[in-house]
Parts: sequence; structure tokens; C-alpha cells
Amino acid sequence: MKKLLPLFTALLLGTAAAHTQITHFTPAAGSSVAAPKLITLVFSEPINLRFSTFKVYALPAGMDAATFAATKVSLKNDADARADAYTGSSSMAARLNLPMKPNLKPGVYVVMWHILSDDGHPVSGQSTFSVK
Repeated sequence: MKKLLPLFTALLLGTAAAHTQITHFTPAAGSSVAAPKLITLVFSEPINLRFSTFKVYALPAGMDAATFAATKVSLKNDADARADAYTGSSSMAARLNLPMKPNLKPGVYVVMWHILSDDGHPVSGQSTFSVK
């Protein structure tokens, strides 16, 4: 049994590392910044943007970011309600710059994503930042 433990651990770690992750985020999660012109996401590996969704919304007061993101990330035809001006791409990228609409109002914003990992697993998440 002791000989199987290292093998089992290696298999688990290899599986966990297989999913694409966001390794860097600007503005940083939880930060308070002047209205950004771009939001930058850096991934642990290139992703196919054609099968990915990225959105930024103003977070309503008292709303949980994860719950809010789950209701908005798959909406269609919501460009007018969003704070970003991202229109999508069909390229591969390990870094994505999301252009923001001008004149963001002070408040909390949630950045949400749904990507297809290189191993075929969907990966979703969200992050928040505040505009001063």
C-alpha cells in the first residue's frame, strides 16, 4: 500500500494541473482602481477563444458575485447591459485583454469567464474589483 501512495498522489496532482487556470488578473481581485480601459487575463496555457465566454458586469448591491456570474455568463445578446466591449475571437491565446466601455461608474464589477480547458473540461470562474 505504501508503494501505491506516491503513484496515487502523482496521478491526482497530474489531473488537477490539467485544467486551464487564470494565473494573472489585472486589475487584481478585490482591488480598488480608477476605471480601467482594459482587463487582462493570463491563462496557464493557450485556450481557444472561440469556445470561451468573457463578460464584465456591474455587481448589484448585496448580490453574491458567484451567484450573479452564474446567471449572466451564458446570456446571449446582453452587450448593452455589460461593462465590457469584448466581441469575441476565434484565435488561440494565453493572454486576453478585455476592452472596457468608457465612463464606468464607481462600484463593484464582476469579471466572469467560461472556458474550455485543453483537456476538454469546462472551467468557469469570476473575480471582482471596485472602481473608485
